[in-house]
Amino acid sequence: MAKRGGFPGGMPGNMSNLMKQAQKMQRQMEESQKELETKEFTAASGGGAVEVTVSGKKEVLRVKLSEEVVDPEDIDMLQDLIVAATNEALRQAEEANAAIMSKMTGGLGGGFPF
Repeated sequence: MAKRGGFPGGMPGNMSNLMKQAQKMQRQMEESQKELETKEFTAASGGGAVEVTVSGKKEVLRVKLSEEVVDPEDIDMLQDLIVAATNEALRQAEEANAAIMSKMTGGLGGGFPF
């Protein structure tokens, strides 16, 4: 009776090549991710009055405020400007990450075509 499942003598050549390609892609993705984590993304709001810098790890690194935006009578506006600049910088970091993933997967959306 014939054996079911498995491949006698190991994996066929195509499957072995596929596994090697997958491992190579994984190494490239890890390297790209490490590179992204070292990058910084800066965004401004309020015409440059508030500037926020985040890392590729999506951590806030710096907040820079112009003197004219620091009005004790209008704290709400300052808070809104900080939130807006932070969200834009985080969006830039996410966009860079998505571009790397798209490049690595060849536009497959992160999945495999089978």
